[in-house]
Amino acid sequence: MLREGRPLSFYILAFIFTLYVLFLYGPMLAIYVLSFQGPEGGLTFPMNGVSLTWFSKLFAGGGIVDIGAAFWRSLKLGLVVMMITVVFSVAAGMAFRKRFAGSAFLFYTAIASLIVPSIITSLGIALEFRVLDDAVKLHAADWGFPKLAEDWTTGMGLFTSGLGAHLTWTLPFGLLIMFAIFNRFDSRLEEAARDLGATPWQTFRHVVLPIILPSVVGIGLFGFTLSWDELARSSQAIGSVNTLPLELQGLTTTVTKPDIYALGTVTSAVSFLVIFAALFAIRALQKRQERQGSDAGSGLV
Repeated sequence: MLREGRPLSFYILAFIFTLYVLFLYGPMLAIYVLSFQGPEGGLTFPMNGVSLTWFSKLFAGGGIVDIGAAFWRSLKLGLVVMMITVVFSVAAGMAFRKRFAGSAFLFYTAIASLIVPSIITSLGIALEFRVLDDAVKLHAADWGFPKLAEDWTTGMGLFTSGLGAHLTWTLPFGLLIMFAIFNRFDSRLEEAARDLGATPWQTFRHVVLPIILPSVVGIGLFGFTLSWDELARSSQAIGSVNTLPLELQGLTTTVTKPDIYALGTVTSAVSFLVIFAALFAIRALQKRQERQGSDAGSGLV
């Protein structure tokens, strides 16, 4: 049996695709390799030795910026954003399954921040908190809190204005994902549960949540990674402290050592760790659903 060879166009397209992949991931691989430079190494090839020197300096707490503190701030903020995004997205997805007065207006309001430039959103949040600060300083004594007026500095911070800025980015994505999930959800499963006497909470916990749980894990992954990498919305609204992306931006203009490459490697490692953990959890949940489905089918037989 004769085997027909591949046409020339296949090899041309394969070559173009290879160049595209190298263009896309080549800089990342170069950064990962250069982050293992020796103590006397620079920012270019050839490498001058191999060591973990630059990784140890990241969390030493010295130098121009405190990378270790920024790392933990971003990690804590990302986890809080992830949890809030999951809870509010699932709740909103459940609410929007039935039409109610003002639902269209509320939906467009919720996703409007996706089309507004991020820096404008950040500036708007910062302005809101500056107005709040001025109001507290001017009127706290009139409201019966003179001590508050004296001690008040600003309401801006990591878990106030910073948290709000990140949620304006993550919540619309979580809401859109839940819309897609519930658009394909078979409501007859809920009707069967209610016919069997289940309460609304029991129906959600034992019927709805197990089915949508892989997607909920995906929303959590989305929320964390979007917060972990966010720069523009943090730039004006984060307050007196910096997240890791902001520190990384500062390092690009203040140092010329492989510290910055080591930082890029660490941040990428955290992102990959979260992604693979989420994929593992999603796959485990899917296998569990498949086993439960096969057990139920065998029981009917």
